[in-house]
Amino acid sequence: MATPKTPYDAVLHAARDVTRLDCALDAEMLGTALLGSVYAIAETDRNTAVREFVGGFLTVTSRRRTAAATTIRAVFAALVPDAEGTAKVRPGAQAPTWSGQLGRVHLTGTWAYGDVYGDQTSYLATFAYDDDAGGPEHALVALVDHNIGITKDVFVGSPAAPILEQVRQMCAGDELTWFRQEDPARMRAEVGRHLAITDELTELPGEGSLATDRALFGARLALLPDTDTTVDAGAAEPLSAAERTELVRRFLAGPEAARFGLDAVDGADQASLHFCLSLLLDHAATFPQADPMRWSPAVAGLFLLDWVHRRAVLDMDDAAMLPRVLRAWAGYAARQRALPERAATQTDEAIEEMVPEFARLYSTGERRSPATAAVAQLMADGIDPDDPVALNAWIEANRQRLTDEGF
Repeated sequence: MATPKTPYDAVLHAARDVTRLDCALDAEMLGTALLGSVYAIAETDRNTAVREFVGGFLTVTSRRRTAAATTIRAVFAALVPDAEGTAKVRPGAQAPTWSGQLGRVHLTGTWAYGDVYGDQTSYLATFAYDDDAGGPEHALVALVDHNIGITKDVFVGSPAAPILEQVRQMCAGDELTWFRQEDPARMRAEVGRHLAITDELTELPGEGSLATDRALFGARLALLPDTDTTVDAGAAEPLSAAERTELVRRFLAGPEAARFGLDAVDGADQASLHFCLSLLLDHAATFPQADPMRWSPAVAGLFLLDWVHRRAVLDMDDAAMLPRVLRAWAGYAARQRALPERAATQTDEAIEEMVPEFARLYSTGERRSPATAAVAQLMADGIDPDDPVALNAWIEANRQRLTDEGF
């Protein structure tokens, strides 16, 4: 066959053996893999890019009458039913016996599982074809990452029963994970909300089957009930000043603060202590579902090795105090959430291991944002940021350097 002239020709060539597949599921898996390349290379609004590609494909191939062409058209129409032209798609005269089962499935169960820290939640749904000719019962799995606020990966696999059993056994054997049956409407809302953010990413997560399985996953997700379920889809209200003060008071009265000697801090160190506590609360507020009690090795790493260097200017007393405050706060948070002792220990040990790298980043300043770096230099030069005369004089004297260094 000659080299395909258009992307549509390339898809037709790749789908040339679609009629030889054993069932509708195999055909839908082939179709979603083909559309995955469109999803992967789109620069923005990837879901729309796939929908528009399917609409264009159906238009261009409307007069193709080969069995492969009419079948892959039916597959794409089942995967992306809201694309333009899907209502006009008809099975060809040589359609495989399973073609009538494309997209004709029903939900057989939904579950959720994740880590006790709250870093990630996976949602699992199983579907069966209305007729056995469609193929085996299959499972959909979506991984929602709460630290970065996206659906990080999706997966479609079969048969469903072994996948579900493997997940059950994995969670049953690990006290740091949980497993439960899930409301299908909640799964649709949670996964869909985070998947919409994923669709807008300029760069997709590097591993997994997100691109290749996205179209089929989306088609199945749309079959879940879309009802008014109790899902906190918005950002949590920030703590008021009074609430922050009370939270800090309770923490300082607890055993975790005493363990690290924070209950006895006085004099000049008091300022560093309360500044460090304010940074912890500020960082927690950056998450869509902000929770000052949600700390894990991953969240501690985001804070201690990245966020604080970009967002705060620490003096030497603050830098010496911060890891100690974080360890105490993470322990207090674990107790408040009744996490297993092993979970609290893992977080504490992880923070302790991060301290040398935190100290290095503090000393080099390599992760400071331009604004933070400028403030740090300002303070190093002995300028009081609250003195407008001194501040303006410093900016004027350093204008060229600030421009050259991107401040």
